[in-house]
This record gives sequence, structure tokens and C-alpha cells, in this order.
Amino acid sequence: MMPNSNTIDKLALILVRGRRQLVARSHGKQVFFTPGGKREAGESDTQALIRECKEELTVDLIPKTIKPYGTFAAQAFGKPEGTMVRMLCYSADYEGTLTPNEEVAELEWIQSDFPEEKLSTTGVMILEDLKKKDLID
Repeated sequence: MMPNSNTIDKLALILVRGRRQLVARSHGKQVFFTPGGKREAGESDTQALIRECKEELTVDLIPKTIKPYGTFAAQAFGKPEGTMVRMLCYSADYEGTLTPNEEVAELEWIQSDFPEEKLSTTGVMILEDLKKKDLID
């Protein structure tokens, strides 16, 4: 199913370690986002997620560990009213050391008390979902 032109289709990695969720902040931005991005032409969800995580976090996802987590949709942060973002979220294990790349200013492990104004709308929804499922503190 192709989303309509007002929907930004993204893939994201929900990474929880020690009851904290990994989020990233791009250079020049104030809010943190869930790592991931848009698929390129011809890419599967898995291929796009592996590529984006390699680009943003410099780690290699282990393909057999990639599992669907859920889909979250909301008004796209910083986009015109009515522009929606739909995030297909996955969990996965990885090899390597999490290191922000040149697009990413910082990585942070957050808990449910992280200030909502420092997260994208979908980021808040994901954080609330993780808390509801008792996966983070």
C-alpha cells in the first residue's frame, strides 16, 4: 500500500538496553528522534533499516534479529500542517559500537521521564508505548 503524498514513510529502530531507549539528535536540531529513515527505491524495510542504522549509528544490524515492533503515525515534525509521518518500527540486535555519524550530533539513552518537548511527536508516542509495555523505566 503506497501512502498518500502527504505521508512521509519512515522506518525506525526501537533499541532498548538496560530499560532505556536510544534516541538521536541531528546537528542543528533541538529534538531527538528514533534512529532510522526513508527507504530508497527498490529497498525492502529490512534493507533500508540496515542501511540507515549503518549511516546514523555506524553499527550493523543482525538481519535474523530484526522483528516488527509497531507502526506510529503523527503530524510530521517541522512540516506543514496535514503532513503526516508513518513510522514502521522494528527491534533488532547489532554488531559494532554505537557511534553518531556526521549527520548525528548526539545519541542519548532515555527513560520515560525524558522531557516530551525534546522529542518528535512519534518519539513521544513510542516512549509512551515502551512505558506501557514496561520495557523502560
